[in-house]
Amino acid sequence: MLLPVSGCHKDEEKREAAEAPPATPQVVPSGSDNLIQVPTPKQFPLVAVRLQQVYDTLNVTGSVQPDVSREVPVLSIANGRVVSLHVGLGQTVHKGQLIMDVQSPDVAQAFLAYTTALSNENLTNTTLTRDKLLYDKGAIAQSQLQIAQNGEEDARAALVAAQQQLRILGVDKNHPSDTVHVYAPISGIIVAQNTTASGAAGINLAGVGGSFTIADLSHVWVICDVYENDLAQVHLGEQAEIRLNAFSGNVRTGTVSDIGAILDPSLRTAKVRIQVNNPDNLLRIGMFATATFHGKNAHAAAVIPSTAVLHLHDRDFVYMPSNASGTYRRVNVHVAQTMPDGNVEISSSLNAGDQVVSNPLELQNTAAQ
Repeated sequence: MLLPVSGCHKDEEKREAAEAPPATPQVVPSGSDNLIQVPTPKQFPLVAVRLQQVYDTLNVTGSVQPDVSREVPVLSIANGRVVSLHVGLGQTVHKGQLIMDVQSPDVAQAFLAYTTALSNENLTNTTLTRDKLLYDKGAIAQSQLQIAQNGEEDARAALVAAQQQLRILGVDKNHPSDTVHVYAPISGIIVAQNTTASGAAGINLAGVGGSFTIADLSHVWVICDVYENDLAQVHLGEQAEIRLNAFSGNVRTGTVSDIGAILDPSLRTAKVRIQVNNPDNLLRIGMFATATFHGKNAHAAAVIPSTAVLHLHDRDFVYMPSNASGTYRRVNVHVAQTMPDGNVEISSSLNAGDQVVSNPLELQNTAAQ
């Protein structure tokens, strides 16, 4: 009676064993995407991986900003309305160039004060001259002469004050007008415009607010974000290489002038300011840039020419010869840094003495055909 039951248990165990997955998964690598075979291998010369002493570098991103110490607002001391603009946003201006005309009631009031002071001074001067003659002939007392002298001195002081007020407003006392001509205080580029020719609309111009801002862009700042863990590699006064996204072949040198004392609480980055000379105005406000800081400690690293690296699908590869003739194996590598001499440091997958194809892009195109 026990035999049939025993047989049933064995059948169930076999069925469960057949349905269960294997203990170790079996992976079959294809390798077809990483192997390339070409009929003429001589067409693709090889270059050896070298071991070289390189310095640590830190690459950070930033943007070009104006040097605030070289930004000057264009002010009109006289309040009023703008009746004419002679420049616009983005234009290059020179020191002393006419910027705008402002029609101001302050000028009219200042001219009234000036003409009144001028009349009073003429009157008191005439009175003083007459009293001097009368005093010399004994017709008046000395106290009356002193009163005339004091009056003339007060009138002269009021006249000087009125003339100074006209100079402050930018008006020539010999050419009376209710319009003030405003000139550029420095040479540069207009980077901000806060007014329009709105005289007909009656909109007032607040002189102290600044109608235009002129920036001297012969020196600019590159403001970079440096992570907290990398701040030890950045020092005040050290040099940094500046590369622009817009002009990849142009490399400038700047000086670190400030390291922010406050970190961004969410990104944990500090603002690092780099002063860069810009005599040709190639660096424009808002451009993206990459700053490279060079460390002081060297280490041994595998180095190959940058042309031997194939950048494909946001990854870097090299081609190495395989055992079979005319067959090359594609190897994923990590480029740690690009050096000024055109070489790159490879931090993985390659050792000194390894051979790689010097023209991988041509090899890739040949295989694709």
